[in-house]
Amino acid sequence: MLQIALRFAVVLSLYQTQKLSILSLVDANCRINCPSQRGVIRVTRIIKSGLIQMGLKGDTSMSPEQIRDLMLEAHAPLIDKAGQAGVQILCFQEVFTQPYFCPSQDRRWYAAAETIPNGHTTALMQEYAKKYQMVIIVPIYEEAMPGVYYNTAAVIDADGSYLGKYRKTHIPHVGGFWEKFFFKPGSSNWPVFDTAYGKVGIYICYDRHFPEGWRALALKGAEIIYNPSATVAGISKYLWELEQPASAAANGVYIAAINRVGTEAPWNIGEFYGSSYFVNPRGQIEAQATATEDELLIHDINMDMVREVRDGWQFYRDRRPETYTPLT
Repeated sequence: MLQIALRFAVVLSLYQTQKLSILSLVDANCRINCPSQRGVIRVTRIIKSGLIQMGLKGDTSMSPEQIRDLMLEAHAPLIDKAGQAGVQILCFQEVFTQPYFCPSQDRRWYAAAETIPNGHTTALMQEYAKKYQMVIIVPIYEEAMPGVYYNTAAVIDADGSYLGKYRKTHIPHVGGFWEKFFFKPGSSNWPVFDTAYGKVGIYICYDRHFPEGWRALALKGAEIIYNPSATVAGISKYLWELEQPASAAANGVYIAAINRVGTEAPWNIGEFYGSSYFVNPRGQIEAQATATEDELLIHDINMDMVREVRDGWQFYRDRRPETYTPLT
């Protein structure tokens, strides 16, 4: 009941402040068609979602705090643009306030970590969320305690309240990606966040190569899963538009894939190729950003497709978990 009341209050507030017209008011939670021949109302759930991809601002000779401030300053106009456009769920790229520092094994980057939810970035995003009645997914470097750090995404609801966090489960440790030096593996038990607009799951970057997590999130109720990433051209480029669409189709969910853009000296491990996108439960990419530009990608998601696809394929009815014991 609380979630329903919040959804209604958010939509009513948007209308009363003239942020939405009477037609777009319907789009805030649903789009309505009224077939007169039947005399019934058919409601289609539409979620307007946004993804921000961005290149590094400043340079890696600066302190982590200086870089954080520059990245937040660069994101601010795009966050405002998303809010003014009526975006309901917004997500940033992996560790969005910092460079992807994992090609190094330099302890100075530990200073980039923040506490959640009491750190600077999470608190700032709570203000934006409340201002625009917008759910915000905040992927940052987390300090759990001195010496213990995670690659984390905080989730903030449309009223500015902190819902919880997901910690990256699978941590790579190969040339150019020395993540175990910086991140402890998370064990978050696949949280699904019941936000004001829908049930959201998070899966971070390298996680996407492991099908088990997508399925676990879907089984726990996720309708859309956000995958903030930092990935460069090379061995993973051909997988970028293969794995997430396949996972969306296999699990009957929407997936939003976010990647940063540009190169980052002095490491220069390759070019972050952007190309953030939304893919539907049929595995079809519906909207995609450029490969090179800072960009806010906004897309209307038809959430009814989740039920439609699952009713058609029936993967969840036909799965046989009792036969999968060798997997564990």
